[in-house]
Amino acid sequence: MDKGYLEQLFGLEGKVAVLTGGGGVLVSAMGRALGKVGVKVVILDIVLPAAERVADDIRSAGGEALAVGCNVLDKSSIQSAAASVISSYGQVDILINGAGGNKKEATTAVGTAGPDLSFFDLPADAVNWVFNLNFIGTLLPCQVFGKLMAEQGRGVILNVSSMNAFRPLTRIPAYSAAKAAVSNFTQWLAVHINQEYSPHIRVNALAPGFYLTEQNRFLLTDAATGDLTPRGQLIIQHTPMGRFGDPDDLISTTLWLLSDGASFVTGIVVPVDGGFSAFSGV
Repeated sequence: MDKGYLEQLFGLEGKVAVLTGGGGVLVSAMGRALGKVGVKVVILDIVLPAAERVADDIRSAGGEALAVGCNVLDKSSIQSAAASVISSYGQVDILINGAGGNKKEATTAVGTAGPDLSFFDLPADAVNWVFNLNFIGTLLPCQVFGKLMAEQGRGVILNVSSMNAFRPLTRIPAYSAAKAAVSNFTQWLAVHINQEYSPHIRVNALAPGFYLTEQNRFLLTDAATGDLTPRGQLIIQHTPMGRFGDPDDLISTTLWLLSDGASFVTGIVVPVDGGFSAFSGV
């Protein structure tokens, strides 16, 4: 096995990758990494300036990137984004579904957000918002870009699940349920698309552990002092590596799952969690 074979096995140069939620902390790190290995990166985000900032970073580092405004809960918006990608690059090789997040109003007992919300008082519209953003916001891009892959006969879809999909965490019922749905859907789609369309389309998911993002910072750190909240301290205590993840910790697993090195890997959810899912607490 020579170096050239390994470069071919794990190389992604010339591929076209579409990243939803591309302006976010975790997905933007993936986009910058893909740009550095020669992938043509399309950053989709509902906040176009956020997408443009990431695309600018990729271009400044010598890569090729396109920023497109897109609402992952609006199929026509996704179809419009897909048309822009095809117009620019003629194909879609990779879809990373990174759009998602939580919100205070769908989170129980958050004193810093005002009066504590019990489970019985969670507003349905907030629960719907969180569930739809994470699950429907994954399903719809899979429909639009997955159809293009089915027509091409090849492609890779990488969804972003969570530790919450393995074991629901306290306080965030909507987010936990939505990520469990993402993991289940990842397995379902992997089987469906192989059996009905092409054995050369793979669908997998990442399950990040705990990374500080704008969606969870209010739960894990004190806004006034920057210190860890009791919840943040508990997470660190239950993470054998003793720290939160860094966005760059996701890159090597992402590159593997997207490459031909994982050509016989589909329908799996890979934890990248510092050992959190392996620790029983004792």
